[in-house]
Amino acid sequence: MKRLIIYTIEIIICYVLQTSMFCYIGLADIMPNLLLILVVSYAYMRGRMTGMMLGLFCGLLVDLMSGGYIIGLYALIYMLIGYCIGYTYRYYSNDDYTLPIIIIAVGDLAYGLLFYVFEFLLRGRLNFLYYLRRLILPEIIYTVAVSILLYKLLHMINNRLEHKSGEEA
Repeated sequence: MKRLIIYTIEIIICYVLQTSMFCYIGLADIMPNLLLILVVSYAYMRGRMTGMMLGLFCGLLVDLMSGGYIIGLYALIYMLIGYCIGYTYRYYSNDDYTLPIIIIAVGDLAYGLLFYVFEFLLRGRLNFLYYLRRLILPEIIYTVAVSILLYKLLHMINNRLEHKSGEEA
């Protein structure tokens, strides 16, 4: 129950930061995807089910708050990424910080490609290289830069929760 409350608080904080503060410090209208960092980090640290559930709730939050005409697109994208990245759980090491950053970059690339397919390609917009150069790659770079700090914080919180649950058992 404590873990669920912590996850909810983290989702709300990341969403609020992503939609309010990072709008003002975006570079070339590109913002880091904090919710994606959250989903990928926990999928890597906790496995497929945690990644998928966090992805579902993060995506539904974005879908409902953005007011778009398609409800569930972000939920599907985040959920797929959380589930697929959850397979890397078996490579999780408590003291490794380079592999998670690479995995976050891969997750952001998958997010950009899936978003391109569902939002642009299916509507007949075929200028993929422009989209890759102007949106996907800068967002990956910015997200990876922010994820260096955010992953360490999420890792510390996860270790605290693991330590607390180990004491209770």
